[in-house]
Amino acid sequence: MTPTTAKTKYYEAVGRRKTAIARVRLFPGSKSAYEINGKTLEAYFPVKEMQRAATEAINNGKAAEKFHVSARIVGGGINAQSEALRHGIARALIVYDVQLRGGLKKLGYLKRDPRAKERRKFGLKKARKSPQWSKR
Repeated sequence: MTPTTAKTKYYEAVGRRKTAIARVRLFPGSKSAYEINGKTLEAYFPVKEMQRAATEAINNGKAAEKFHVSARIVGGGINAQSEALRHGIARALIVYDVQLRGGLKKLGYLKRDPRAKERRKFGLKKARKSPQWSKR
């Protein structure tokens, strides 16, 4: 971490989705920029749909300022990581301004999506698929 960013005020939050965890910091600035695990948004999420999912919270949250977004993302797949980033940005925007909560909540960005892969049970082939049954 450079000494200039150590003194700068930022808003921090954690976003999660499936097994992906994103630690997000928002630095108020003159222009909007993204740095994810040391890469740009376009380099980290090459698919446009995932870039859009990651930036939705700031674009639709109607924040007064522009932010430099710095994030550390671990675990999960690329899609879950983009949604974890969105969740983290939305939570950090609330730390910045509580008035944004209503709009973000209505858009569904503050809800931690609880869906995850179901565990496999013994005696079954998958989580719910059972072995073929034969009468004789």
